Amino acid sequence: MSVRPRKSRGQNFLVQAAVAARIVGALEIQPGDTVVEIGPGLGILSELLAVKPLRRLCLVEMDPLLAARLAEHFSGDLRAEVINGDFLATDLSELAAASPVRVIGNLPFNIAGAILARLCESHKMITRMVLMFQREVAERIRAHAGSRAYGPLSVFTALYWLVQSHFRVAAGSFHPRPEVDAEVLVLVPRPAFAFAPEEERRVLATVRAAFSAPRKMVRNSLAGGLGLDALAAEGALKRAAIDPAARPGTLVTADFVRLARALGPLAGTESTRNA
Repeated sequence: MSVRPRKSRGQNFLVQAAVAARIVGALEIQPGDTVVEIGPGLGILSELLAVKPLRRLCLVEMDPLLAARLAEHFSGDLRAEVINGDFLATDLSELAAASPVRVIGNLPFNIAGAILARLCESHKMITRMVLMFQREVAERIRAHAGSRAYGPLSVFTALYWLVQSHFRVAAGSFHPRPEVDAEVLVLVPRPAFAFAPEEERRVLATVRAAFSAPRKMVRNSLAGGLGLDALAAEGALKRAAIDPAARPGTLVTADFVRLARALGPLAGTESTRNA
């Protein structure tokens, strides 16, 4: 079956075997694991995963031609299941009957941020992730407060995950060759969260609101993002011991948690879906 990459779906197939082996090795699969691969494409990672002592392998591929190709190839492996569908519309708990799971994938560059946000929503089920992003996106994900790349995606990720390691993948490792390099991130769950479960939605909404106008003072961006009076926003910031004149990009995750608590019900309940 002949398959051509589709630009509309952000398809850039990894073709370097050594890079694929490094990515799969970083997942540190243990006997009996359940592994979910997002966007397996031509199956270069899937082939290496299938020789590991895993219990179940779920391959989620949106392209029907690629999904059919994978289903045919792995038809003799009872551990493997190919799901032809959009991962963003998929319930991870339905894919993996037993949790926790390990997640791996060369993510489509055009929706990688949205997929990561979806994985954050399912963080309780996941024990380890090895994900490949466009390098610029990866730099945003692992950025620290005060850096140019730091933004809402950095904070949303840091609330749930630790970046254990990362490595660059040259553009020449793909077909077709993209215009930029990629980067692989190894993400593990935080041993403890800075917020209680009932605070989660307010914390996420506070982050989004604060970054709604990242170049403004946080007092103004917060007020605009939540539809508050500027004085109310300033009062919450002062209660959280945050300078109202600070820029959102200088705040760390602990600041946002304190701010969400100071705002209380005013923070609303937005999600990270469009981070």
